[in-house]
Amino acid sequence: MQNTPKGGPDVSKRRFVDLSIAIEAGLPSDPPMMIPQINYVDHGQGAEQMKDFFPGMKKEELPGGLGWALEFMTLTTHSGTHLDAPYHYHPTMDGGVPALTIDEIPLEWCFGDGVVLDFRHKKDGERITVKDLRAALEKIRYTIKPLDIVLIQTGADRVWGTPEYLVKGAGMERESTLYLLEKGVKVVGTDAWSWDRPLPFIAEEFKKTKDPRVIWEAHFAGIEIGYCHMEKMANLAAIGRSQGFTVCCFPVKIKGASAGWCRPVAILEGP
Repeated sequence: MQNTPKGGPDVSKRRFVDLSIAIEAGLPSDPPMMIPQINYVDHGQGAEQMKDFFPGMKKEELPGGLGWALEFMTLTTHSGTHLDAPYHYHPTMDGGVPALTIDEIPLEWCFGDGVVLDFRHKKDGERITVKDLRAALEKIRYTIKPLDIVLIQTGADRVWGTPEYLVKGAGMERESTLYLLEKGVKVVGTDAWSWDRPLPFIAEEFKKTKDPRVIWEAHFAGIEIGYCHMEKMANLAAIGRSQGFTVCCFPVKIKGASAGWCRPVAILEGP
């Protein structure tokens, strides 16, 4: 018996690469106000909770005297690997229309051909320019098309879990972001904390220049053309190729929210 229809892909040779980090409590890789907290309820505690739902039940009547496990969490929609909606950047997009919240993002934006652009050679805090993008695309002989999902590899994920993560990696600027958006790209991603350059580098430049245009410039590009970006991705090197794979990155549906957690996956056909 064949596993796939004649002429279809051989799913037995399909490979999945997890491009996300786990949400963990207490890690210093976020600003203090954003560090997730998790209260784990184990099976013994769960058995005590179940007694409230089933009056008269004794925990000894449960398998092994154990009940359910669950977790209570305090975190932001921007904790862990997540997808930012246009509403995160501004109330409007596309020249003045209401910005989409995460529950309004078209699903077709979140499943498409993936492209990895490697900028691990750039210094921490350095801008990724239009010139850089063109050179990277020329190097891999790829032409961006509408709905491609473009992933920026900075190497910052190597220090996830440490305070250093907040200042690692190069970042996008307004012009380079618009360069992708004008080609029909709707979802992009980075393995760094932010799609922009690390915030301390931006703050230092603003302190010197007093130019507000340097603040969150790549995010604010979404005011002109609405788009989504993933932040805190990981394992882009594990894909093993710069193109020829599919990205799936559907976000959790949170009513009216600026972002949603997601578990992006690269799907590769064949060896």
